[in-house]
Amino acid sequence: MEYIELDCKVSPTELGNEIVIAELGEIGFESFIENETGLLAYIQKPEYTQEVINKLSTLNFGDTISFNFESKLIEDQNWNTEWEKNFQPLYVGDTCYVRATFHPSDYNVKYEIVIEPKMSFGTGHHSTTALMMQAMIELAMDGKTVLDMGSGTGILAILASKMGASKIKAIDIEDWAYKNALENVDMNGANNIEVLLGDIEQVGGDKYDVILANINRNVLLEQMPVYQEALNEGGVLLMSGFLNEDREIIKRAAADNGLVFVSDDTNKNWVAARFEKK
Repeated sequence: MEYIELDCKVSPTELGNEIVIAELGEIGFESFIENETGLLAYIQKPEYTQEVINKLSTLNFGDTISFNFESKLIEDQNWNTEWEKNFQPLYVGDTCYVRATFHPSDYNVKYEIVIEPKMSFGTGHHSTTALMMQAMIELAMDGKTVLDMGSGTGILAILASKMGASKIKAIDIEDWAYKNALENVDMNGANNIEVLLGDIEQVGGDKYDVILANINRNVLLEQMPVYQEALNEGGVLLMSGFLNEDREIIKRAAADNGLVFVSDDTNKNWVAARFEKK
C-alpha cells in the first residue's frame, strides 16, 4: 500500500503535536511519528482525496500554534522496518510492559504485551492509549465481557484478556488495523478475542460489562447511544481520544445517555474518562 506522508512543522512541539494529531485524525490520517520539529502523519494514498486536501488547507490553530507542512508519496515498503527504527518498549506503571518482537522480555511485570506495530495506531506510546491502559489496570476485569471499539493493534483487547476478561470483541473499521490485530492477538495467545472488521453495526445486540472506546471526539459523541445500549447495568465505559477542551461536551453527552461520570485523567492535554451505567 502506498501512503502520503505529511511532514508537519509544529511549534510549540509538545502541546502543538497533540492538537495537530487530533485534527489530522479527524480528517483521515491514520498514523503519526513525533520528532524534534513536529510530526510525520500518514494516510493511504486512495484516501488522500481533494476533500482531505481542502480540509488541510483550512486548518487554523490561531496564534498559539505555528503549523505548516509538506506532503510526499511514500511507495510501498517494509513498514515493519520503518517502525522498528522508532518503536521503543513501554511501561505503564509497574504493572504492564509493551514491547515489540525484537525487544527482550521483562519477567518482573504482571502483564507483558507483544505488539507488531506496523501502521496501526495503538502501540501504547500515544497519551490516549497509555491513559486507557492505566484506567483498565485499575478495574476488576476478571470474568468480564469486553468490547473494544476502534481497536487498532488490539492492544487494549489483549490487555483485557491478560487481566482475565472472559470474552472480548475488538472492532476496527480499517482493514490494515484488523489484519494487524489478528496477528497481535495470535502472538499473545489471546484466543478469547474476536477481531472484527467493520463499524458500530458489528456490536449487534450483544451486552458487555466493559466498553473501551479510544477513537475521537466526534465518533464518541455519535456512538454514545450505542455504547449505553450495549452496556450492562453497573457496567463501565472508558473513553479517550479527546482533548481537555472537549471534556465537558463528552461528559454532557454521557449524562444525556444515562451514563454517570466517575473519574478522568489527563496526559499532554488528552483525556481518558470513566463512566458507569447505574
